[in-house]
Amino acid sequence: MSDMEPILKVENLVKRFGGLTALDHVSLELYPGECIALVGDNGAGKSTLIKIISGVYQPTEGQMFFMGRRLQIARPSEARDMGIETIYQDLALAGNLNISGNIFLGREIKKRYLGVIPALNEKRMLEESKSVLSTLDIHIPRFTAKIEKLSGGQRQAVAIARALYWNAKLLIMDEPTNNLGVVEQNKVLGLIHKLREQGVPIILISHTMQDVLDVADRIIVLRRGRKVGEQRREETDDKQILEYIMGVRNDFEPVR
Repeated sequence: MSDMEPILKVENLVKRFGGLTALDHVSLELYPGECIALVGDNGAGKSTLIKIISGVYQPTEGQMFFMGRRLQIARPSEARDMGIETIYQDLALAGNLNISGNIFLGREIKKRYLGVIPALNEKRMLEESKSVLSTLDIHIPRFTAKIEKLSGGQRQAVAIARALYWNAKLLIMDEPTNNLGVVEQNKVLGLIHKLREQGVPIILISHTMQDVLDVADRIIVLRRGRKVGEQRREETDDKQILEYIMGVRNDFEPVR
């Protein structure tokens, strides 16, 4: 992809919490329509890295570029305004609201009742929600049901649809198939393939190597805060990736 400009470029990111170095000079690039997977044991630095990209943390050192511009964000809302959407494991969905209520949560469409009284335009939000789910080929029979009544896979689909509706230019997904059954895991992986086809770049965190090898174009391995390996999916396998995770392999020397 050398003839394309990366959507995201991360250069030598360092994050320290007191005397602990959670990230140690990590660099990566992400291109349009590409999915990269971040893998590694707990404490490897995966969550710290995506929290920097999404504006939860600010780096101690290093810099980032998003769509060709220097990326400096102080809070997650700024990242979302730029088109960087993050779907964490808890999905941040409101269980007592229906699908459209969640897709438009905090960004509701309003109308004027009798030309004076502000009210929610529930019909318009319902239509828009059905439309975005349709583009992902998602079919939920009970569309007006509360989120808490939906299955885990359906909830994940709603979270993905919400990000897509709000024009996600980069989607970060943290363990999207965790705690799902096999059928629903496959549905979520299918959605990731559809997003890639639509040109949405994805950063995926997953402990499930089968999922990683299914959807990722490149796999980046972090260990103790450092990037120790990077392989194209077709040039590696689960055994080799496990060797990077365990420290048997190391492609990158520590930056001094």
